[in-house]
Amino acid sequence: MTQSLIVTDPHPGVRLLTMSRPERRNALDRATYKALGDAFAAAGEAESVRVVVLTGAGNCFTAGNDLADFQDTSNAGEPSAGLTFLNALSAFLKPAVAAVEGFAVGIGTTMLLNFDLAYAGAGARFRLPFVNLGLCPEGASSYLLPRIAGSKRASELLLLGEVFGAEVAAEAGIVNAVTAESGALGLALEKAQALAALPPRSLATTKRLLRAATAGPVADALALEAEHFHTLRLEPAAQEAFAAFFRK
Repeated sequence: MTQSLIVTDPHPGVRLLTMSRPERRNALDRATYKALGDAFAAAGEAESVRVVVLTGAGNCFTAGNDLADFQDTSNAGEPSAGLTFLNALSAFLKPAVAAVEGFAVGIGTTMLLNFDLAYAGAGARFRLPFVNLGLCPEGASSYLLPRIAGSKRASELLLLGEVFGAEVAAEAGIVNAVTAESGALGLALEKAQALAALPPRSLATTKRLLRAATAGPVADALALEAEHFHTLRLEPAAQEAFAAFFRK
């Protein structure tokens, strides 16, 4: 795909996507978002692929959106590459598994809500700093996080934007389980191989049934969040927050 996304097939039926921008802690820029969206689309069409696993290179999942893109207001009228990826992920019909080590910031956390299974190493650190940056939630997290974590915990994580560890992520339902440090990918691949050995039509039907009641609300939340996110991104509070980040 691109140098920022490595695509491999480590086991029969398993497609592994590795976000790889180590110099930016795998921060997601427009090119990487497009590569991710294209990769999920290709995996969905490939009969040989039964499960997709997403991880990050260099013992880091992703530091979230590349704020350099957010500072650029010249693309204000263009479609959001991030939203395109999130729509592709939320509509993906095959099992999707995430393996998290190191940082999972912003969309690095919210995207996990759209995976079927997610595992985190003991040293993983999560954060939802949208309000801190003058923004609002994305990834349908304003809808999904209260459903899985409860309204009080969702408010705590989204309003305060504080760092939290893997155990809290597991308690909140953001990940399924916590492994030893650097053990998340091994467990994710183990579960992916188990899924790949199961009847694909049964897997797809079960996933579709599991999501039947929430597919519409998730799509609506993605669109509504993106509308507000885009507006807030262009406002002075957000632009000053981005500038302050780079001054550090």
